[in-house]
Amino acid sequence: MRKISVIFVALLFSFVSIAVLAGEGPMKLPAGASSSAVMHNDEGIAAWNKGDFKGALMHFSEASKIAPSGETHFNEAISLDKLGRHGDASMHFGAAKNNANGNEKILNSKILNGHL
Repeated sequence: MRKISVIFVALLFSFVSIAVLAGEGPMKLPAGASSSAVMHNDEGIAAWNKGDFKGALMHFSEASKIAPSGETHFNEAISLDKLGRHGDASMHFGAAKNNANGNEKILNSKILNGHL
C-alpha cells in the first residue's frame, strides 16, 4: 500500500504545471500597444488571477490577434501550459522568444526555456 501511495504522489507532482514551479505569471503589454489589445490583455490577467485559465487564454489570444508581441505569445503560452496543452504552449513560447525584442523577462523565463 505504501508503494502505491508513493507512486501516486510521484504522478501527482509530475502533472504540476511548469508555470507553478517557475512562479511566472502573465505580462503587461509594452507601452504604445493598441488600446484594444491592452484591454484584452488586462482582462486576461484578471481572469488568470482568478484561476480562470480558459478565460485568460481567450483574452490573451484576442490580444495576440490584435497586436502580436512577445508578451502576448508568452501570456498565451502560460495559459496553455496551465490547461495542459504543452505542445501548443511550446509553439507560443517559441513565438514569444522570437518576438521578445530584448525583453529579458521573456528571454530568461524558466518556463519558456523549459518548454524549448
